[in-house]
Amino acid sequence: MVTAPLRSDGVRVRAPGKLNVFFEVGPLLDDGYHAVASAYQAVSLFEDVWAVAADDFRLDVTGSVDVSAVPVDDRNLALRAARILAQHTGFDGGVHLTVDKHVPVAGGMGGGSADAAAVLVACDALWGTEVGSAELHRLAARLGADVPFALMGGTAVGLGRGDRLSPALATGRFEWVIVLSNGGLSTPAVYRELDRLRSGAAMSGHPSTGAIRLSGRTGRSQDDADPLVAPGVLHALRAGDAHALAGHLHNDLQEAALSLRPDLRGVLDLGDRSGALAGLVSGSGPTVAFLSEDLESALELQVTLSAAGYTALHVHGPVPGARLI
Repeated sequence: MVTAPLRSDGVRVRAPGKLNVFFEVGPLLDDGYHAVASAYQAVSLFEDVWAVAADDFRLDVTGSVDVSAVPVDDRNLALRAARILAQHTGFDGGVHLTVDKHVPVAGGMGGGSADAAAVLVACDALWGTEVGSAELHRLAARLGADVPFALMGGTAVGLGRGDRLSPALATGRFEWVIVLSNGGLSTPAVYRELDRLRSGAAMSGHPSTGAIRLSGRTGRSQDDADPLVAPGVLHALRAGDAHALAGHLHNDLQEAALSLRPDLRGVLDLGDRSGALAGLVSGSGPTVAFLSEDLESALELQVTLSAAGYTALHVHGPVPGARLI
C-alpha cells in the first residue's frame, strides 16, 4: 500500500484536445454501444491540471471557456480518474485537483477525457505509484473511449469503441481553425439522433445521406460489423499532405449534430467560402474544425471567421499527449 506522496509540492500536467479527422460509426450493438473507426489528431488546445496532496478528493474547475456546467463531484471524469488510480494501487490518501480548461466543454474535442488523462499522469507522479504507461492506458480505457488517446497524443487510429489504439505516422504539421459554439452537445444525444436518422432512412428505403451511411469512402455496407479508417486518410497523414487529407475528412456524426444544431451549417458554409480546404463538425460537435493549407491561410481564415462574429481559434497538430510540466 502506498501511503505517502512522492511530490509534496504538487505537480502540473498538460493534456491536449483532439480532432477526429475521420470518424466512422458502425450500427447499434446489443450492448447499446457502437463500434467506431477513428483517426485522431491531438491539437494545440490544452487542458492544465494541478494536483496537490490532500486527505480527501477535491476538484476545482476554472478556464477560458464556460465551465458553469462542469460538475465538481464524481460525475467528473477527472475526479473519477484519481479515485480509480487510488483504488487500483491501494493509495490511502487523497488529492486536491485544479483543472484549467481551454478545450470547449461538451464540444466534441475530448476536453473531459484530456482532464482524466492528465489526472492519471499527475496522481501517478504525485503519489509515487509508478504504475507504468501500459497500466495507465488500461485504467484510461475504463474511464472512456477518448481517454487513452489523450494519454498517447500525436496521431492514432482508434477501433472498437475508439480505445483500441494504434499510433499512425503523420509527418509535418497540420493547420486548423476551430470555431467554438455557445452551448454544448450531449454525445449520447448525438448518437441517438444518428440511430434515429439511420432507422428512418432504412424504413424509407433511401439510405443515401451522410446521416445514415457508414462512409461512402470505404464502399462497405452498414451491416459490416467493424468499421475501418479509409486508407486515403492514413496516406495523407503519412505524407503530411493537407490537400489530400481535406479530400478524406469525414464524420458519421456530423449530420446528426447538424440535425440537432442546424445553425452549424452556416459556420461550415462560411468556412468553405473563405478559403478552408475542408471543414467538418468535430466528434459529436458542436465545435467545427477547418483544415487550412498553411499557417498564413489559417490565420487569414481565423480573422475572417472572427470578423463574422464567431469565436475562432488557430491550432495545429499533431502534439504530444498528457505530459508533466
